Amino acid sequence: MSELKTLSERIDLLETRLAFQDDTIETLNKTITEQWLKIDALTRQLANLNVRLAEAESRTPGPANEPPPHY
Repeated sequence: MSELKTLSERIDLLETRLAFQDDTIETLNKTITEQWLKIDALTRQLANLNVRLAEAESRTPGPANEPPPHY
């Protein structure tokens, strides 16, 4: 009987640990998904800013990276 009780307690402990691990994995999955969405949005924003910068540089007269006259 003692063996059966010990085995039952071990199974209960394992089931409890598994439940906590499942919760942790789900939380991590949500966090990673949110981070990828933010990274994707920031990547698109950076690409748009690069386009705008290139357009602004093309509208300015003269060389874009010309040093000032006092150099």
